[in-house]
Amino acid sequence: MSESFKVCFCCSRSFKEKTRQPPVSIKRLFEAYSRNGKMSLDELLRFVSEVQGERHAGLDYVQDIFNSVKHHNVFHPHGLVHLNAFYRYLFSDTNSPLPLSRQVHHDMKAPLSHYFVYTGHNSYLTGNQVNSKSRVEPIVQALRKGVKVIELDLWPNPSGNAAEVRHGGTLTSHEDLQKCLNAIKDNAFHVSDYPVMITLEDHLPPNLQGQVAKMLTKTFRGMLFRCGSESCKHFPSPEELKKKILISTKPPKEYLESQTVQNIRTPMDKETLWSVPANSTSMAWRGEIKIPKEEEEEELESEAVGYRDLIAVHAGNYKDHLKDCLSDDPEKPRRISMNEQWLETVVRTRGTDVVRFTQRNILRIYPKGTRLDSSNYDPLVGWTHGAQMVAFNMQGHGKQLWIMQGMFRANGGCGYVKKPHMLLEQTLFDPCKRLPIKTTLRVKIYTGEGWDLDFPQTHFDQYSPPDFFVKIGIAGVPRDTVSYKTETAVDQWFPIWSNDDFLFQLSVPELALLWLRVQDYDNDTQNDFAGQTCLPLPELKTGVRAVRLHDRSGKAYKNTRLLVSFSLDPPYTFR
Repeated sequence: MSESFKVCFCCSRSFKEKTRQPPVSIKRLFEAYSRNGKMSLDELLRFVSEVQGERHAGLDYVQDIFNSVKHHNVFHPHGLVHLNAFYRYLFSDTNSPLPLSRQVHHDMKAPLSHYFVYTGHNSYLTGNQVNSKSRVEPIVQALRKGVKVIELDLWPNPSGNAAEVRHGGTLTSHEDLQKCLNAIKDNAFHVSDYPVMITLEDHLPPNLQGQVAKMLTKTFRGMLFRCGSESCKHFPSPEELKKKILISTKPPKEYLESQTVQNIRTPMDKETLWSVPANSTSMAWRGEIKIPKEEEEEELESEAVGYRDLIAVHAGNYKDHLKDCLSDDPEKPRRISMNEQWLETVVRTRGTDVVRFTQRNILRIYPKGTRLDSSNYDPLVGWTHGAQMVAFNMQGHGKQLWIMQGMFRANGGCGYVKKPHMLLEQTLFDPCKRLPIKTTLRVKIYTGEGWDLDFPQTHFDQYSPPDFFVKIGIAGVPRDTVSYKTETAVDQWFPIWSNDDFLFQLSVPELALLWLRVQDYDNDTQNDFAGQTCLPLPELKTGVRAVRLHDRSGKAYKNTRLLVSFSLDPPYTFR
């Protein structure tokens, strides 16, 4: 059998068609656990226990494996497993490197500040930060992927009589606030019952704040969490807040105090100030705030009280060049926001202070204002210092977003991941400090398949089969971060790589994620993307595993996957 690629209208190139053949190392593994080319259920159980590390497995577990792949018609009629059946099992979804159950298994009864939370930035934007559309669809998509923090920017409409959602000072369109709230209500608990927080970037005068308070109350009703005076001394737990919506923004008093100067104009960084179109004459667009007259103050105060009472998590921004922003009030935990550049600046000299602050309070990190293309930044800087809300542009693409998606595949994909103990202990963790190696992750990439089913024949190369190679690396604390690359498997839809094992020495495996990216090598042009994934190390199952690959947006391919073995030496138990 051959595979032909048309070169021109009269010529074509033919290549010997490659088939799914187990690599030699997999054949040897099968031979070690079988007799005369056949593996009994007892022998399969021994393989699953010794190689795959499934110590809990019994014959029922092995029978389930048998049943999951018997439709391939490669089993012996007497229940014995042949090589091809064994190979299909290894490539099956049953043999995932992450837990199959998708059950929440972290302790969910600790305060909110003890968790990393899947967080979006400008959740309503469909594309870039300059002139893309504002819609409800990105909000729905984010919630259905497990995102648990949605950001809405609230501004007066051009008439100044209602609030709307838009990215102020840009050419992006606006969206109706009520539509956004309805989208959140209808999709908040699609992935899990754990709470959804709405962070409001509020640029509203008090009368519109009161209007928004009524909209929030009417839309969410009993779902809306209101913080009593005693419970505000510490954040409730995700378990206590199941099926609840939390509002987080600056209290009105702080807002009014920060807007005492008329005709304010601001840079792109919308978290600290406003930004306005130069040709606008509307007060609502110019970013001006009318100072209330004495006779209006009583009415405005009433509006502010109604708005204030809905705020479950009080928010603020860094002030006075970070002098006091990391102080901890034992009577009132809070949330502060800073952009990625400020975080990088402050952790150089006050890294342990950030860790201390995030043990009781919430720190939200957001992209710098110059990321106009909706790109993202390294989330590990925030996570390794305990930042709970590392806010990302979910409509973007790229390695950093894939790492974010990998982190929140943990804990059943519920949107909350318990921070490791080291970030919560009295002895403050310093991610920049060189710590001893705790374990070594050993990875061997055997082969892959599925590209011929998920991609057109000429997707990678017009004139030949693809030339695949794999990049692999660790995202974690600086000392643990390293990457490697396999050899290139030339002209193969079913590549087999014969590289030695890749070794990753890990000093903080609790905060490590393993990423893999497959590319098709091209001599003269940029290498073609052929799939990616990212796996949280604390959830990684050892043994030979079928690793499903995802597209650029994070959606899993139906067929494309790698066959990879994982081991930890010495074995490591995650607390």
